[in-house]
Amino acid sequence: MTDTPLDLIRNFSIIAHIDHGKSTLADRLIQFTGGLSAREMTEQVLDNMDLEKERGITIKAQTVRLDYKAQDGKTYVLNLMDTPGHVDFAYEVSRSLAACEGSLLVVDASQGVEAQTLANVYQAIDARHEIVPILNKVDLPAAEPDKVKQQIEDVIGLDASDAVMISAKTGLNIEGVLEALVTRLPAPKGDAKAPMKALVVDSWYDQYLGVVILIRIKDGRMKKGQKIRFMARGTVHNVDQIGVFRPRLEAVDDLGPGEMGYITASIKTVADVSVGDTITDDRVPASSALPGFKPSIPVVWCGLFPVDADDFEKLRDSLAKLRLNDASFHFEAESSAALGFGFRCGFLGLLHLEIIQERLSREFDLDLIATAPSVVYRIHRNSGVTEELHNPADMPDPSLIAHIEEPWIKATIMVPDDYLGSILTLCSERRGQQLDLTYVGNRAMAVYRIPLNEVVFDFYDRLKSVSRGYASFDYQMDNYQEGDLVRISILVNADPVDALSFIAHRSQADRRGRSICEKLKDLIPKQLFKIAIQAAIGGRVIARETIGALSKDVTAKCYGGDISRKRKLLEKQKEGKKRMRQFGKVEIPQSAFLAALKMDA
Repeated sequence: MTDTPLDLIRNFSIIAHIDHGKSTLADRLIQFTGGLSAREMTEQVLDNMDLEKERGITIKAQTVRLDYKAQDGKTYVLNLMDTPGHVDFAYEVSRSLAACEGSLLVVDASQGVEAQTLANVYQAIDARHEIVPILNKVDLPAAEPDKVKQQIEDVIGLDASDAVMISAKTGLNIEGVLEALVTRLPAPKGDAKAPMKALVVDSWYDQYLGVVILIRIKDGRMKKGQKIRFMARGTVHNVDQIGVFRPRLEAVDDLGPGEMGYITASIKTVADVSVGDTITDDRVPASSALPGFKPSIPVVWCGLFPVDADDFEKLRDSLAKLRLNDASFHFEAESSAALGFGFRCGFLGLLHLEIIQERLSREFDLDLIATAPSVVYRIHRNSGVTEELHNPADMPDPSLIAHIEEPWIKATIMVPDDYLGSILTLCSERRGQQLDLTYVGNRAMAVYRIPLNEVVFDFYDRLKSVSRGYASFDYQMDNYQEGDLVRISILVNADPVDALSFIAHRSQADRRGRSICEKLKDLIPKQLFKIAIQAAIGGRVIARETIGALSKDVTAKCYGGDISRKRKLLEKQKEGKKRMRQFGKVEIPQSAFLAALKMDA
């Protein structure tokens, strides 16, 4: 491959809030530079998962290499990273930013700066990026470019006077974006003669090639057939194939400093490759590794159980396959008296959980039950031992616990002034503590500390409904704080149903317990005997509902005759019901589990 001078390379990522047009802008850049022919071009060409296309969101960060002949007559190599906008996939964003020197900040000219815009911009600033503001959707009747420019300056503190005005959908002024890229973003730095150092940005599994590793070369050169060493793991491999994305895979002979591409090295599982590791030459190794990334830590856990117990092995294989392409997803086996064998799975957030569930049902044809999502609590025992609790059913006896700590988050909510009152009420209901409230024009920005437990159930849905969809929400983990927390057990016919037990703050335990009992009363079908549904904290029942018995008319066949005959039949029925109440088992249908686990506010 011909050497590309460093000053003709630009590595950049596109960052924005959800739906502000990142993937559409990536499409137009690929189209304009001739990366794909008109026939090969599809909408959201870099979103290659069905789910990404359907939901219109980016889940995995993608990369593509483009050649652009600028107005100064030089041909530049542009390496583009398209990143997700949703808070659950912020981990993908941080990895992409580490591989680039600059960012295009896309802001919707009609909606303005949103919570996730802020979060991603701060990540880019932390990564010391040069940032070029871009106003998208300027062709919409509701667009207010001047107002949004002012917002960018007031809220983010970026100079937006020379922001590029575009419409990614129609292709308006795409050349302006490319010119801004080559003139305003810095070229990468690196030394081709130094020992080879390459950063592992991502890795995924391909059934034909094995593990494909996305790399960014910092120093030196990487060639096909070279013997490489992963510095953190100490493993040695030979490079089988090396290439770039255009966006199709295109093999090359070598890659130099500042370039991005992929390699394959006959690696069987993604677990053998640590994202953020440094690759060096085995014969002439680099003296020090590059700074990597913090590992992703799951914040929400839930149990996944197959509806059909025979599908357990299939579920295990499916989770292992998903783990190959998603390093931030964790799982471990667990069993439940009510649901049988399944897995306790860790996710980065509720959307991540939903996406994994959807992929299991679509790609692997699995029918699953998910237990109520739970966060990770820290249990401090009287003995001085501290342990993490992922599953409410595993909570030790309260007499052994000194105190429990729960995770808190710092939430940033941006909302039009008209809906601020209902947002503040919602945050207060969820035990939120207000840290800050500022205004930019007619939009308010509220910063709150809220327990993560109060957010994982339905906070996002409620936020959207009370603000009619106008509020945007972003959060980051803050710290752990001691709380008055209790485990609420759900008993059906005096048998605890561990899959429905959950942890809540004592002040909200009665309301939550009553709500789930009322729900189950409508969901569990009647039996031939009365069924008691109870919510209890330890041995104290806090809520109860009773499902009446199905009454069968045993005297239907008696036409007239002596009353004692009817009485005899009724007494016999009563005895039977008493015996059933002692030995009868209540089968809770799967649909009841699914509906009960969708918690109401």
